[in-house]
Amino acid sequence: MNSLIENAGEDSGQNRPHDLIENTYNKGGGVSQMQNYEITIVGAGLAGITAARRLKKQGRDRILLVDKSTSVGGRLATRRVANGKADHGAQFFTVRTDELNEDVEDWLEKGWIRHWYGEDYPRYTAVDGMNRLAKQLSEGFDTLLQSKVVEIKRQDGFYKLIDDQGKTWKSEKVLLTMPVPQVVQLMKDSQLNVPVETMKQLKSIAFEPTYVGIFHFQHATSLPGSGQVDQDLPDGMERIVDHQKKEISDDVIVSIYMTGDWSRRHYGEDYVMGLMKEKAASYLDFDDIQSEQLKRWRYAQANKVIRSPYLDLTGEGTLVCAGDAFLRENDSAGRTRFESAYLSGKDAAAFLSW
Repeated sequence: MNSLIENAGEDSGQNRPHDLIENTYNKGGGVSQMQNYEITIVGAGLAGITAARRLKKQGRDRILLVDKSTSVGGRLATRRVANGKADHGAQFFTVRTDELNEDVEDWLEKGWIRHWYGEDYPRYTAVDGMNRLAKQLSEGFDTLLQSKVVEIKRQDGFYKLIDDQGKTWKSEKVLLTMPVPQVVQLMKDSQLNVPVETMKQLKSIAFEPTYVGIFHFQHATSLPGSGQVDQDLPDGMERIVDHQKKEISDDVIVSIYMTGDWSRRHYGEDYVMGLMKEKAASYLDFDDIQSEQLKRWRYAQANKVIRSPYLDLTGEGTLVCAGDAFLRENDSAGRTRFESAYLSGKDAAAFLSW
């Protein structure tokens, strides 16, 4: 049996990075021209991708998506395992607003998503894994992957962005959609005039981690036909998903999700996988395992949110923060989820377009 433990704060998918920005200094030692974008979006998860799509509809064409992972998608993450695959971030999404419903109808027509389960309150999932949906939504955009922005400077009416590989480029406006603690750190490392009160708002957002176990079995499981169990589970366990029965995997690949509270209490401990298997022993035959992996999402879900779909960090309308922890005032769910990221990205884009 193979075992892999991986920190999945920024995961995954199978895209190879394709850098579309030249370094300020080329290989020959000469100076190359610095790229100039109208809007740079740091964080290519759903909020960032949604913002890019709306900005493009509004006629913006010099948009750059940047992410420090190897793929777009953020928590729309899918992992290949043997001849199968597993969604190990968001498993599905629901729809409460007409705005998202309009896009969902389009995605259904294109065959990107399908109704997974739930009749009165449908759960939708991606046909070929959630990360595939992120890639479909981000097609056509300039994308810089495996690039961590470490500093932003304000110079001559532009922002100069610098990543951890020394790449630099200019942008008229910047939208930050990565996890808020990373935004806070970036602001600390940058020479920008962010009001103290705004920083307090950012720091008020608190996240809980999530552990996800991914197990490859030789034989079919006894889980329900939908492949999904989220009721009457042992304390600390949130969800079990059989991805073969979910119809995205040829092999029998199962994800076990632990709750935020349980994951926080056990975060960093080296016996987490054993505890998860003990709790799930009545649902799965762990003597049948081919391999196992443990994924750690450090910023899985915010347990404290902001009731505003975005924050204008400098008051100039040129540096904005958004994401799933930024909720509209009338958000009836009151929690982070696929739709809150979607709406935040859409509203932030509308604000930046002025």
